[in-house]
Parts: sequence; structure tokens; C-alpha cells
Amino acid sequence: MTAPGEMVTRLRGSLARWEVFLLFVLAGTFVFGAHVSRYFLTSSNLSIALAGMTPAAIVALPMTLIIVTGEIDISVGSIVGLCAAFMAVCLEHRLPVEVAMLLGVVVGTFAGLLNGLIVVYGALPSLVVTIGTLALYRGIAQIILKERGISGFPEWYQNIGFGTIDGTPIPWSSIIFCLFFIGFAVFLHATHWGRALYAIGNNAGAARYSGINVKRAILGVFVASGAMSSLAAIILTAYLASARSDTAVGLELPVITAVVLGGVNIFGGAGTLAGVLIALLVLAFVQNALGLASVTPEEQQIVTGAVLIATLILFGAADLIKKARVTLWRNLRRSQISKDL
Repeated sequence: MTAPGEMVTRLRGSLARWEVFLLFVLAGTFVFGAHVSRYFLTSSNLSIALAGMTPAAIVALPMTLIIVTGEIDISVGSIVGLCAAFMAVCLEHRLPVEVAMLLGVVVGTFAGLLNGLIVVYGALPSLVVTIGTLALYRGIAQIILKERGISGFPEWYQNIGFGTIDGTPIPWSSIIFCLFFIGFAVFLHATHWGRALYAIGNNAGAARYSGINVKRAILGVFVASGAMSSLAAIILTAYLASARSDTAVGLELPVITAVVLGGVNIFGGAGTLAGVLIALLVLAFVQNALGLASVTPEEQQIVTGAVLIATLILFGAADLIKKARVTLWRNLRRSQISKDL
């Protein structure tokens, strides 16, 4: 039987190779972008690409934890839209921006909690549950704002979305993401709580028998998803300088694509945040390069979907090859034992 330490070592080695491959893909993305437009490598354009990526990147952090456990949350875009709509109405009623932001975080956290409670205590598949709440939260946002959009946010608030650090092209939103990335990376890769998430993703039953509180862990990652979605709503609303009921429609596609492309097993139990970070950069700069090439947002969405499908096929093929190798090794082992007898 393989020791846990050996399994972790093999996992890290495998993922490291995938991350190196992604780095080559990222380098190729820069070559492609520079070929498409002479403006691609300018500091201002790279800053725009990073700022535009940040809301999805922030949501991808808890999504990584959720998928590592073998679950999924496709309601994140609707939670972002719900929080944005709620904050907009608060501002419309002349509440301070800080209060609106705080209430938005409360709403997002509660939405994530509701998802987790239904999944954990309703014993229902997270895919089915979050399909339902995707429609539920978006419907509430549409009731709150209807067809109108809210704008006129303070300048300091808008700077959270697309403002840069004085004298540099670095967006403030990227700094916010980096701080949370470090926190999530330490949690997932350097604490026993993070290791417990991997154990749940590999075998929830075995994790439960080993003393891990599976229900509490899964509930916790869904709550984190809701809370981080509210933070993404704050940044996205500031970036767009307006809020509508259709804010962040389809956000779940690039988020899940980045997580899976980053090497996180869609069935749980494997993956690193470093891979997810590189995948986020790849998607951000590919989208930016396609935009400079006058590719429409609808066509860019096709590219994102194709990347997700191709990645799933690639990892599926890798799993089949791995299983075939294991089966072959076992058969050879049994054959050798039979000859010895």
C-alpha cells in the first residue's frame, strides 16, 4: 500500500510537470499577443488584462477548494450579480458605500451558506443544487433592480476596480487578489484543513472514518465561495462603474475553466493553486489578445468553452492511461507470483 507521504510526493511531481507545461503555454500566449497587436505588451494593456481578470480570479480561489473536495458550484455568477444588485439598491437609498459593501458581503456569505446547507444536509448533488440557486439568485437580482442600472459611484470606490498604484501599472484589484491568493494557498497546501479537503475529494467515506468532519468542511468551502463572490461583486461593480441585474452572467464558465485547466481534478482529490494561477493568466491574456484582434465576446466564449472541453478530454485520457498501467502492472505481478509458486 502506498504511504500518504509517497502519494503526496507523486502528486506534487505530476502537477509540477503540468504547471511547467502551462508556463510554456503562457509564454506562447505572449508571443501570440505580440503578433496580433503591437499594443499587447504595453504596460497599460497588461494592466487592463489583469484588472479584467481579477473578479473571476477571486472566485476561482474558493472554487478550487470546492472542486478539490469533489463538489462544484455553478451559482457563483448569480451570487456576484445578487450582491452587486443589493449593493446598488443600498446606494440608491443613500446608504454609505462602506455599509453597502458590508451588506453585500453578508448577502454573498448567506447565499454560499444556503448552498452548503442544502448540499450537506439535503444530501443532494452540488451540481443540481447550484443549478437551482443559479436561477434563484439571478431571479432575485432581477426583481431587485429590474431593467435599470445603477451608476454614479464615488471615485475612490471605482479605483478599487480599475485604479492602479500611483506611478505603476499594477491594479489595486490585483493586489487584493494576491493577498487572498497567499491566504488560500497557505490554507490548502500547508495546513491539515487543506489536506483534509484532498482526503475528502479522494474518498469522502474514508475521510469520515479517519475523523475528518466532512460535512463541516464542505459547508465551509461553500460559505467561502459565497463570501469571495461578494468580494468579486465589489470589485466588478467598481470596474464597470455600474451595477445591473445581469452583472457577471456566465462568470462560472471562465472560473471553472481556469480551475480545471490549472490541473485540479474535476472529480476531486488533486490540484494546486499555483496551477490555477497560471491558468488564470493564460485565459486573461488570451482573451485580451483576442479582443485586440477584434474577436467578439461571443466568439471568445466559444474559445473558453473549447479550452474547458479539451482539458477535460486530456485529463480523462490521462486517467485512462494511468488505470491501464496500474492494471497491467497488477497482472504482471500476479503472473510473476504464479510462476514463483
